[in-house]
Amino acid sequence: MDFQEAKEKFISTWGSLGSLWGINKAMAQIQALLFISTKPLSMEEIMEDLKISRGNTSMNLRQLIDWGIVTKELVPGERKEFFSTEKDVQELARIVAKERSRREIQPVIKTLHEVSSIKNDGSSKTTELIKQTKALHDLAEMADSMLHKIVGQKQNWLTKSLFKMFK
Repeated sequence: MDFQEAKEKFISTWGSLGSLWGINKAMAQIQALLFISTKPLSMEEIMEDLKISRGNTSMNLRQLIDWGIVTKELVPGERKEFFSTEKDVQELARIVAKERSRREIQPVIKTLHEVSSIKNDGSSKTTELIKQTKALHDLAEMADSMLHKIVGQKQNWLTKSLFKMFK
């Protein structure tokens, strides 16, 4: 397998995996391209390499910036905007975990708290709803708390956490 074939295979695979960590295929492919790039890339370079439209590239770059995964870079003497991504795999995983908590887990915890806090009218249906949603709320809150402790350990958080689990 030559470089170009390996590059395309990596970008395609990373794009498919993107849905597992909460982003769409094009976002993941852009991040993958930036991840293996030796220099910041312009929007035009990204569009050309991935063969995607300006609108698609622009929208997905904005979303990646919102996630904190991609940053704009200043290149001296250039008027174009350039983009780069976090190169440390563990830091990248930490950023994604924090953002997924903020976007997905926290809203669920809030909703479960609201639902489990309804007034108990004494009926078995209401009692069961409160009991089960409270149990889910407590589990989700505990899992989110553990996630925050793990990602709070910036340096080598993933490795350290896994070693602690298996000791």
